[in-house]
Amino acid sequence: ARSRTVGELLAPTSPFDKKCGRENWTVAFAPDGSYLAWSQGHRIVKLVPWAQCLNNFLLHGTKNGANAAGTRLPRQSSEGSQKNKPCEHVIDCGDIVWSLAFGSSVPEKQSRCVNIEWHRFKFGQDQLLLATGLNNGRIKIWDVYTGKLLLNLMDHTEVVRDLTFAPDGSLILVSASRDKTLRVWDLKDDGNMMKVLRGHPNWVYGCAFSPDSSILCSVGASKAVFLWDMDKYSMLRKLEGHHNDVVACEFSPDGALLATASYDTRVYLWDPHIGVILREFGHLFPPPTPIFAGGANDRWVRSVCFSHDGLHVASLADDKMVRFWRIDEEYPVQVAPLNNGLCCTFSTDGSVLAAGQDGSLYFWATPSQVSSLQHLCRMAIRRVMPTSQVKNLPIPGKVVEFLCYQI
Repeated sequence: ARSRTVGELLAPTSPFDKKCGRENWTVAFAPDGSYLAWSQGHRIVKLVPWAQCLNNFLLHGTKNGANAAGTRLPRQSSEGSQKNKPCEHVIDCGDIVWSLAFGSSVPEKQSRCVNIEWHRFKFGQDQLLLATGLNNGRIKIWDVYTGKLLLNLMDHTEVVRDLTFAPDGSLILVSASRDKTLRVWDLKDDGNMMKVLRGHPNWVYGCAFSPDSSILCSVGASKAVFLWDMDKYSMLRKLEGHHNDVVACEFSPDGALLATASYDTRVYLWDPHIGVILREFGHLFPPPTPIFAGGANDRWVRSVCFSHDGLHVASLADDKMVRFWRIDEEYPVQVAPLNNGLCCTFSTDGSVLAAGQDGSLYFWATPSQVSSLQHLCRMAIRRVMPTSQVKNLPIPGKVVEFLCYQI
């Protein structure tokens, strides 16, 4: 089935504008669903209020030029109105933008830093931050409501390929870089770098926190998929199974599954607690043999993301297709065409998928399905119980298999 197009945000063009440098490497939604951000290329990040964006799609049809006069969103007029009226911002980051991440604070969550006597920033519960990872190795932290630059983090020596905030509101930020390292930053400690995670033999392409913030997954060149204990900052295990560079990863909403996307034309669903591959979503049939796994470069998978219902996964590949998969089915349930796509992510409520191409964004309605009571119970249990504990429950074997996503 073809996915229904919801809308598109087109990057501005000019007579002298060249395609080179217009790549849209990253798109992100704020945790509360209030904002959408994406890299338009040429150093520019666009921040728009998501609710107003959806309203514009309804009012003006699917096409929506990001800088069109008729649909222009109001800009920030005064700091006093920032909570009541979200406003769009165009941010010049000073270099090519490779990664974005939103972070919001929960005041009760204390910083891990020792010196808490004096800080430049006192982040409250209504704070919303945007981190941008740049080509020159810098990470810039912006205030979403005002568009002002707050911090400039400068320890990486190569491209910052991905960023992720801990979901627990602690404002712990992890960055993945081509300098083969992951770095852990505490923004409540004015952006102090707490730890460097080493172990990747080559470029690190992506990283993602588990929903409870206890585990970090990082993926990169040389088939690498690593899991890290974020309480001890030590490596838990290495997952082996991909045949080429692994470029994207994301946990399911209950933390029981991990999706990874690779240039070997496959998306794998893992049980991250025991390191087993539960399902494979292939983008080339027959699949390439391991010795030729790097040769099918018109089927490389670029991005993968989990929907909030825990039942659907979206993938984006070089064969000009976006695919929606159910975790319990072998073939896509919906598809959509997209040339030169590099990134995709679900909206916060899971109703829309956004995918980036040449500085523009395209949106599709996601497969709508009422989750079964069985699945909702499974997610509730798996949010608090790892696989080892589930297997020790005094319940029938078939129920254990279902809870472990093995059937």
